[in-house]
Amino acid sequence: MANKRSLILVLGDQLSLDISSLRDFDPRHDQIIMAEVWEEAHYVSHHQKKIALIFSAMRHFANQLKKQKWPVHYYQYDPDSPYRSLLDVLKSAVKHYSPQQILITHCGEWRLHNAMQTWSKPLATPVHILEDDRFICSLAEFKEWAARRKQLRMEYFYRYIRQKTGLLMEGNSPTGGQWNFDKKNRKSYSNDPPVPPVYQCKPDKITLGVLNDVANYFPEHFGQLKPFWFAVTTEQANAALVHFIEHKLAYFGDFQDAMSSQHDFLFHALISIYLNIGLLDPITTCKMAEHAYQQGKVPLNAVEGFIRQIIGWREYVRGIYWLKMPSYAKENAFNNDRSLPSFYWNAETKMQCMHQCLKSTYEHAYAHHIQRLMVTGNFALLAGITPTEICEWYLAVYADAFEWVELPNTLGMVMHADGGLLGSKPYAASGKYIAKMSDYCKSCHYNVKTLVEDDSCPFNGLYWFFLITHYDTLKSNPRMKLVLSSLQRKSKSEIAKIKQRAQQLLMQLDSL
Repeated sequence: MANKRSLILVLGDQLSLDISSLRDFDPRHDQIIMAEVWEEAHYVSHHQKKIALIFSAMRHFANQLKKQKWPVHYYQYDPDSPYRSLLDVLKSAVKHYSPQQILITHCGEWRLHNAMQTWSKPLATPVHILEDDRFICSLAEFKEWAARRKQLRMEYFYRYIRQKTGLLMEGNSPTGGQWNFDKKNRKSYSNDPPVPPVYQCKPDKITLGVLNDVANYFPEHFGQLKPFWFAVTTEQANAALVHFIEHKLAYFGDFQDAMSSQHDFLFHALISIYLNIGLLDPITTCKMAEHAYQQGKVPLNAVEGFIRQIIGWREYVRGIYWLKMPSYAKENAFNNDRSLPSFYWNAETKMQCMHQCLKSTYEHAYAHHIQRLMVTGNFALLAGITPTEICEWYLAVYADAFEWVELPNTLGMVMHADGGLLGSKPYAASGKYIAKMSDYCKSCHYNVKTLVEDDSCPFNGLYWFFLITHYDTLKSNPRMKLVLSSLQRKSKSEIAKIKQRAQQLLMQLDSL
């Protein structure tokens, strides 16, 4: 394919010179196409910061290519443009450049991938979709791994990838004698040690132009646009990674599950955004963290927890997504049918934990994994929210959300809507968990210590009602036996009061 005149489409999450479609690029004959188009910006109501991040990173990457004298035709966003979709852009480009083939690195969403597979005919040009080998595990390799297993648990996949990469390995054994140090990573945070400031990048002329465009063209979209401090180049993303390793990684392990009303970011890296759009390489990132451990700068539980998120969860959910789509997106094991409460879009709720996490989401297009899983996600699970609605919300509001990573995490891990394919149990919890891992409950309108009173924490009543409602489904799950035995010890009177309180809460979700 390399000796043919190629038109290469580079997407907004493929901002790396190492993508497969650019590997054999010949600037004498080939042409690169990049485009900001209406369809990709609007198929969900993406957070304004997310749009700004991707557009700015795309424009910076295009400039980098041009400095290398690589020909790039860049379509900047224009709401009045006749080119509403990527296909529209390619139709115009094919007429202009008359390529012999079109090359595209495998995209990150079934919606777009499915469309791409039909493009050869309307473009009257062969379209070749190439493997996205920025990932450690190819889709074919994951499929082969999955075929050998009765249960597709992340922990076993993680061990397989550790052995494949050699990260934190001593021969065939894991460094430290165990694969997973998660039990050491569950401390709450009480303002010690001090939290270092988040790494921030000052917007340059290109980014300022993008911010102006987003303010003008997407004012109705969710989220706060400024201040904007995301990295938008590989150099900036690398600097953010170095800052994390030097100042935060040592404490990341201990406090990765903690939540604080005073600190939106605590000791988290905020680099998933940069990994997912191509500004950082996952293996290089993990090796830098591993090197810090080898130098004695960070403890093992911290570096293992960090690496597990990247080569474990990140690779695993991508494999699940492409293995099970498109039917996976329709899974709804608990038959949920309630609509997403309005406070998910405006953070106007008396539940302090929800308010804090939703406020962070609105302001930063970010919330860390426990805020997503055990607060906003946990509430959606307990309230019986339709999986498609909460999945669309997560996809829209987080800067690091692309469907390959968002959908399995939300539908499988958060909502248990796949019936346990991804998670071994529903991650349902009462307010007790939130009180243990945060300071949110100290300033809340509701009382986290009571269950059925009018001012009782909504998580409490909804949690027990969830167990009551789905008892028959959950009783065969060995990981649910202990909590279900607690349910069985409750009297008929207690059960009746729980049901009454929960029904009251469910009837007034928007006003909680």
